[in-house]
Amino acid sequence: MNDHQPKLSNRALTARLLIFAVGMFAFGFLVLPPLYEVFCDITGFGGRTNTTAATAAENPDESRTVRIEFMAVVNSSAPWEFVPDADSMEVQPGRMYFATFSATSRAAETLVAQAVPSVSPVAANQHFKKIECFCFTSQEFAAGETRSLPLQFIVDPDLPDYVDTITLSYTLFKTENNYVSRAR
Repeated sequence: MNDHQPKLSNRALTARLLIFAVGMFAFGFLVLPPLYEVFCDITGFGGRTNTTAATAAENPDESRTVRIEFMAVVNSSAPWEFVPDADSMEVQPGRMYFATFSATSRAAETLVAQAVPSVSPVAANQHFKKIECFCFTSQEFAAGETRSLPLQFIVDPDLPDYVDTITLSYTLFKTENNYVSRAR
């Protein structure tokens, strides 16, 4: 009987390890992403800003200016040229501002793009409010089309005093499903 016990013990260990591996896979791919999304939404971690239009009344703090730097990044496999129309601007917290980005499709067919924003430093995430943004909806580009992409924003006057520069970065991705929201 002692000869059979190690075989049974090895099989039991193998089964337990297999169950553990499947459980860890499920946890990593099914449970962690939604938890991370909630964490980022609550804390602003990862450069998250609002993903739908915010409403804000102007109440400018004329004693203060903040530099907003604009960056545009194209996903390595995306066939676009994408640039901010201005590299930066000086703003007063509490005042509404407009900026634009330009995108040109270099594809031979119609493609759909989605812009994903990021704000740094992390302390500015909850204070940078987008009123109108091309990132709220997917953008359909005809072959060779160039488009101006609008952004309307306000920096909350409650922005911590030590933050004097905010970097707003957009990454433009090609969407896989070619779904486009028609609410442009």
